[in-house]
Amino acid sequence: MQTDPISDLLTRIRNAARAKHARVDMPASKLKTEIARILKEEGYISTYKLVEESKVRKTLRVFLKYTPDKRSVITGLRRVSKPGSRAYVGVSEIRAVVGGLGISILTTPRGLMTGRAARKARVGGELLCEVW
Repeated sequence: MQTDPISDLLTRIRNAARAKHARVDMPASKLKTEIARILKEEGYISTYKLVEESKVRKTLRVFLKYTPDKRSVITGLRRVSKPGSRAYVGVSEIRAVVGGLGISILTTPRGLMTGRAARKARVGGELLCEVW
């Protein structure tokens, strides 16, 4: 039983990128699929796909992205809000990640979005993770 599925997602992506794997599979959920959608839109992964193994179980397959010299596009992932210590931020507290080179992913009343989009929409929320 996993207690933190978002940390599991980030750890699987981090480990697969370090091992230079082309793709990584994990149990699917709506939240994980939305995080994968944001990572794809921001250019951190090639694509993602929902694979139905059976009628009950779905798998999220994330295809990683590498530079021409075989270095991972994702250099770092950090979980900010954890089950034991939630981190909520207001609009004015959303900061740039690695001087604007990375992204932060927030869950807001308007759904999952990047820190940049949340600042533009003038909404705060729970700061899930940072990717650079």
